[in-house]
Amino acid sequence: MLVDSYNPFDNISISALVSAIPILLFLLCLTLLKMKGITTALLNLVVTFLLVVVFYKLPIGDGTGSVIQGVIQGLVPIGYIIVMAVWLYKISVNSGKFDILRSSIAGISHDQRIQLLLIGFCFNAFLEGAAGFGVPIAICAVLLMSLGFGPLQAAMLCLIANGASGAFGAIGIPVGIIDTFNLEGGISAMDVSRMTALTLPIINLTIPFLLVMLIDGIKGVKETLPAIIVTGVTYAGSQVLLTLFVGPELADIIPPILAMGALALLCRKWAPKNVFFLQGHDLKYEKNTTKDIVLAWSPFYLLTFFILIWSLPSFKAMFAEGGVLASTVMKFVIPGSQIPVSLDIISATGSAILVAVIVTILTTHAINFKTSGRLLKDTVKEFWIPIIMICAIIGIAKLMTYGGMTMALGEAAAKTGSAFPFLSPILGWVGVFMTGSVVNNNTLFAPIQASAGNMMATNSTLLVAANTVGGVMAKLVSPQSIAIATAAVGKRGQESQLMKMTLKYSLGLLLFVCIWTVILSFIV
Repeated sequence: MLVDSYNPFDNISISALVSAIPILLFLLCLTLLKMKGITTALLNLVVTFLLVVVFYKLPIGDGTGSVIQGVIQGLVPIGYIIVMAVWLYKISVNSGKFDILRSSIAGISHDQRIQLLLIGFCFNAFLEGAAGFGVPIAICAVLLMSLGFGPLQAAMLCLIANGASGAFGAIGIPVGIIDTFNLEGGISAMDVSRMTALTLPIINLTIPFLLVMLIDGIKGVKETLPAIIVTGVTYAGSQVLLTLFVGPELADIIPPILAMGALALLCRKWAPKNVFFLQGHDLKYEKNTTKDIVLAWSPFYLLTFFILIWSLPSFKAMFAEGGVLASTVMKFVIPGSQIPVSLDIISATGSAILVAVIVTILTTHAINFKTSGRLLKDTVKEFWIPIIMICAIIGIAKLMTYGGMTMALGEAAAKTGSAFPFLSPILGWVGVFMTGSVVNNNTLFAPIQASAGNMMATNSTLLVAANTVGGVMAKLVSPQSIAIATAAVGKRGQESQLMKMTLKYSLGLLLFVCIWTVILSFIV
């Protein structure tokens, strides 16, 4: 925060109400007014800038610096990751690997409800755990489209499924980062990891039921009940064990692999009584050899392998201060402001995906660098508007942070006393809605949650966990997620429609988390 006070009206309720204008404006523009995402984001950026400069007295230089910092972070790491991930997908398609990959999924089961559990739920969660930052939405939505799902339908299903994995995305960073905060009461990442085991399993068991119900109703749930139970129980159960005894790092890596394997084994012995097809008929797929299938999946093996290397503490340490590659990190203060920028290209997750792309090109006879360059150009042309939208959204989040607006919202929530356990997940929801990131949300609000818990003699670890879980429910509708999803399925400009499709599920899951947090506050 770079202002003297986050309460410029000397009334925290009024200050919080003014601070909520960017959030309310986003919802209004994307739902009732049905404006395009890019128009909404740019309008909101101007409004937020004026609010923090006029009312919160943020210097114009710092306001401009906040926007520039948001643009830089929107380009690297987020835009960089999205472009690299979609480029890898396009190379997979152009080389013919994707058709074989798709056939291998259909080979497990031709029933599209089962395919949804395999791709929309399991593979989505795995990519969230390995990469995060929109990669699972972009890749899995396109995968589902290729299997016969409608574009916006595929995007909606992937966004909803992401609610089961967002808390531990990108090798558990959203929870792992808590160890850097020195929270009141000595709350650690392991403490929060264990506390999430009281809430997330319920959500993780619910979402597979919800996904199947959305495409085939109660009848579909009844017909695929064994598959739903095997998927949900395997995923939720193994995640509980990891969060209780290991920590957050592998909580989205191992469970989805186990769940996908368990579902594949089940399908060898069992099949639904009626096979369900969205298009009314079975899509035709060629049978392929095991060798062909292994090679077809290789871009995603490589993606996972290199991202895991990039996520190792020893790798990251090379770029930290005093590390052998520390000089590759550009650090500077934006001229005319107090806003620092750290630009780290090599250790960014996008570079891990870039290496996977290069290795894929070198090991695939059906593709070359010239064709790959054309595919990269096509990817940038498709995604430059969504990336600008993401830059604007992060710029808004930075303005709200440096201008004190997020502090005003947090302070207002913390002063609600006994009602705070109910509001705690909502604060997390607001944080992720505005920033698109559970990491940023915890950075903003975890200290407030911990302090509020100490003031009210409520379990502070529970509130920090509620901040995390409540935040995950906003990933279904955060403008950043919506922008990535619509661009991936070729429906740019229809952000308002996708927001409308997912909003009720986001709010419904959030309401459960709020009520459940209140119940837990009397128990733990």
